[in-house]
Amino acid sequence: MRKKHLNQETRLKIVKEALAGVKVGTLARMYGIHPETVRAWVRDHRDEINLEEIPTADEHLQELCRLQEIEARFEQAKKLLGEKELEIEILRELVKKKNPAYLKNLK
Repeated sequence: MRKKHLNQETRLKIVKEALAGVKVGTLARMYGIHPETVRAWVRDHRDEINLEEIPTADEHLQELCRLQEIEARFEQAKKLLGEKELEIEILRELVKKKNPAYLKNLK
């Protein structure tokens, strides 16, 4: 398994989220790290963070809702792009044919 090295700024962000009340397992899944690593970071960096820096649960929920909305729009755009690529491929195949079926129907 490849180790994932996160910079100090990202580690502190994860610690702040954990101190704000987000479950360690959820954070671990979000960032692709082991839950015990998150717990160790919280133990190591708990004293470095001021109480004012800890985001409220409401701020975190708003950020998650925004992220989910962006992901939904991305999935919709990806689906639309796939459909357009399929249409383009079908049209390319029709152009390649010597006697396309649509010309026979016109006569």
